[in-house]
Amino acid sequence: MNKFNIKEIEETIGVSFNENKLLKTSLTHSSYANQHKDQEYNERYEFIGDAILQLCVTEYLFLNYKEKSEGELTKIRSLIVCENSLYEIGCKLKLGSFIRISRGEELTGGRERVSIIADAVEALIAGIYLDKGLEFVKDFILGHFQIIINMAINNDIVLDYKTKLQEELQKTGEVSIVYELTKYEGPPHRRKFFTTVIVDNKEFGSGDGYSKKEAEQNAAKEALKILEEVNE
Repeated sequence: MNKFNIKEIEETIGVSFNENKLLKTSLTHSSYANQHKDQEYNERYEFIGDAILQLCVTEYLFLNYKEKSEGELTKIRSLIVCENSLYEIGCKLKLGSFIRISRGEELTGGRERVSIIADAVEALIAGIYLDKGLEFVKDFILGHFQIIINMAINNDIVLDYKTKLQEELQKTGEVSIVYELTKYEGPPHRRKFFTTVIVDNKEFGSGDGYSKKEAEQNAAKEALKILEEVNE
């Protein structure tokens, strides 16, 4: 299991904590706490982090996009504050390599799991808030989410890659799109699935995930990237 290196983490996320315990708790998964007595884990931090993220994004959209209606702002916010966006931020911050998880969770792909990384981002936001205050964490959030915010404003974020792929491929007529489960591995409670998307009997992309739905979405995402390269 990776050693929890405070200095390395702080350099990577660009935040120096006054109270190291807040950082440790932010990046401690319940599976680790279950094996280490009296160790606090990050689920309660997620609760605070989600509220702070919602507040900061809501305020930013309200102040900067006065021409947009309440309904439009709500839709835009839902694209920004979602598991996929949190996962992207978590990957950029390399949180998967820093999270304290149990050996069993690590062996079954916990460091790459979308939900674990997304939850860790929310918890980290809470930790920064508790250590530095609202204004500091607001700057942190807006700094890291700005690209996602811009994409949401321009409606460039895709949440359902399967639907998007179908729309793109069927612009010129009907095509056959099949998602084929090629294999799976790991124990039943932490099974990883591998899927290939087949378009008109030809392999067009592949993906994996800890549910069949996630694997199919990732396969469609890769297929969209391939389609984009072909059309350039």
